[in-house]
Amino acid sequence: MNDELNETLDTELAEEGNELFEHIRFVVDQGQQVERIDLFLTNHISNISRNRVQNAAKAGNILVNDKPVKQNYKVRPNDVISIVFTYPPRDTDIKPQYIPLDIVYEDKDVIVINKQAGLVVHPGHGNFEGTLLHGLAYHFEHTQQNIENRFGYLVHRIDKDTTGLMIVAKNETAQAVLAHQFFEHTIHRRYNALVWGDFDENEGTIVGNIGRSNGDRRKMTVYPLGEHGKEAITHWKVLERFGYVTLNEYRLETGRTHQIRVHSQFIGHPLFNDAMYGGDVILKGTTFTKYRQFIDNCFKIMPRHALHAKELGFVHPTTGEQMMFTSELPADMTQVLEKWRTYLKAKNLFEE
Repeated sequence: MNDELNETLDTELAEEGNELFEHIRFVVDQGQQVERIDLFLTNHISNISRNRVQNAAKAGNILVNDKPVKQNYKVRPNDVISIVFTYPPRDTDIKPQYIPLDIVYEDKDVIVINKQAGLVVHPGHGNFEGTLLHGLAYHFEHTQQNIENRFGYLVHRIDKDTTGLMIVAKNETAQAVLAHQFFEHTIHRRYNALVWGDFDENEGTIVGNIGRSNGDRRKMTVYPLGEHGKEAITHWKVLERFGYVTLNEYRLETGRTHQIRVHSQFIGHPLFNDAMYGGDVILKGTTFTKYRQFIDNCFKIMPRHALHAKELGFVHPTTGEQMMFTSELPADMTQVLEKWRTYLKAKNLFEE
């Protein structure tokens, strides 16, 4: 593999934000000898097994000259190869740990979780235990399931303090098929979020590349001119207006890290109580003491950003059946919304 391709792969081999797969596209060298594509990719891409390449081919994730190919396709000079492949398990040393999990669906290929606030999806960045994967390892062990790597295969994730629906594959084949759906943007995802401010329109679209912030590597930022980061597209629609805050629905075309949170901040409507992106202070409203107390009480009820993954839909990786799941808003978010409804009624009566 030439130096130019090596540089391309080093650039591309990064997590696609909250979607955990890789996408690589390159042109085969003119001097390349004819070779099976599963052997070619295994030999030319680091940290990928032949079995993982073969699963990618079965899922339709390997294209040559924009057409899907099987694992025995013979690579030729100047072929344009595009491959979407999934990550291997991050940490095979994960030990089972009991964690209450709200399992809304499970079969031999997939498991759908309604994740609670405060639960990290996988180990890392100081969270080496107590994660969703630890809980899944315990669940699979105590239900005597023969899972290939004991804790499942991630395809996507949601933030620690975001609640709601996410799917985990139980084998590499299911993981590869689901990754294809995420890459093709055919996964149905709807989020509900309470954000600061009111909107002139009832719906809209936010477009802006998202990448790591140069000032704080824990945060993401929007690069509107597209000179950095990766493409990100978020569609929003107003569900309920409270004057100073708004309940919105969000539909994702891409799955970048913190996408809804950072896009909302970018257009001047950070999520309610999102400390990382400036939503944990009073941004709209009055200066009256009672109003400040009201906001503080809301923050105490919901000490996290107000974001919930409400709907998740996908095509089952084995049966081909269209699956659709809905999750009710969690208690803390529901309670805060009720407080805003009560506040708005009282405000309107006072103004009359």
